[in-house]
Amino acid sequence: MRRVLLAALVLTGALLAAQTPARRPLAIVAEFDGIIHPVSAEYLTSVIDQSDAAGADVVIIVLRTPGGLLESTRDIVSRMIRSRAPVVVFVGPAGGRAASAGFILTLAADVAVMAPGTHIGAAHPVSGNGQAMDAVTSQKAAADAAAYARSLAEARGRNVMLAAEAVQESRAFTEMEALEASPPLIDFTAADVNEILRTLDGRSIKRFDGRSTIVRTEGAETRRLDMTRRQQFLSAIANPEIAYLLMTLGMIGLTVELWNPGAVLPGVAGALSLLLAFFALQVLSINTTGVLLVLLGIGLLVLELKLPSGVLGIGGTIALVIGSIMMTGNVLGVSVGLGVIIPAALAFAIIFLFLGRLALTAYRHPPVTGKEGLVGIAGQARDPLTPDTTGYVFVRGELWRASSRSPVPAGAPIRVLQVHGLTLDVEPLPASTSHGDSAS
Repeated sequence: MRRVLLAALVLTGALLAAQTPARRPLAIVAEFDGIIHPVSAEYLTSVIDQSDAAGADVVIIVLRTPGGLLESTRDIVSRMIRSRAPVVVFVGPAGGRAASAGFILTLAADVAVMAPGTHIGAAHPVSGNGQAMDAVTSQKAAADAAAYARSLAEARGRNVMLAAEAVQESRAFTEMEALEASPPLIDFTAADVNEILRTLDGRSIKRFDGRSTIVRTEGAETRRLDMTRRQQFLSAIANPEIAYLLMTLGMIGLTVELWNPGAVLPGVAGALSLLLAFFALQVLSINTTGVLLVLLGIGLLVLELKLPSGVLGIGGTIALVIGSIMMTGNVLGVSVGLGVIIPAALAFAIIFLFLGRLALTAYRHPPVTGKEGLVGIAGQARDPLTPDTTGYVFVRGELWRASSRSPVPAGAPIRVLQVHGLTLDVEPLPASTSHGDSAS
């Protein structure tokens, strides 16, 4: 009886197993095109986190990058190594590149793939702002980065010598050069993600800790994970060109508000633009000398308003342009073109000088409205005025109560000296002077 029951249970289990559909393999795909910085590191590490949570069989990172910050690259590599599923770095599609920090990510991947017409390498370290480092600092940075690249290449069974040369000699490699090296720098080439999945199916992959795993990707479900809106926004403003334009717009907005107090909107927009620009500049480690030159340019423009000569204005504009070029030149492999810098710097200088001159001209003119606008104005006495009595005078067609320290006969011309509430303090004015003033 027990044997019968056991056989029935086994048969039932087999039938249920046959009726239960097999789980489709899951491939998580993330595409990144831009500079490697803290925001992009957050995105790529979160992709791997979500892949682990979803039980993905493979993670494919489609990568195109000119390079980026080494610290952010290390964060991504550390998370790639700890990934539950194998991580594929795919440099593609055709025409793409993975330079500098992107080369390090390619070395660190469980599977490195390149599309036809792509290249990797040129990983010699530079300062975060693109400035040339002194010989000692450059040598130390290159030695550190080369050791890091060699360690990753050795752990992945890739060409250690070429990995070091990419750092120390800034060598770059096409997809065929990387594949045909002995040992190779990449595992294979593919035109797209679908070809990668077909090639990976049934392939044994050695993980960073030495374990081997077989990847099953036949009929895999492909799920793409894009940046969140927050990450897209922060990544966009961290672009050197966007950061520079935000800084310029911020300075223009504050300039308009400074010379036209109470406008509000230019000041608010300018402050927000500058805050966003400061965030981007902090991420990108902008050249300090360039920032100082920009500040010098603004200072010279202010002096041009105080001491008009033309030379100070031209010098300030030149300082703005040169400072902008130095500040944003080759930041993490991406430079801001002169087609952006020169129009932006000229626009700021012109707006600053134009509004500044208008404001100073208005400030130097005597007031023409309010109590202050009455002082010095000529009028005519309607009533006789004495030091002991007040009367009324006509000023600008209006009738005002007035007092005078000197006698003023009715109908005589007068001039306003001071305003005390609704009473004017006046003095007699010779007829010739009054005529001249009224004519003017």
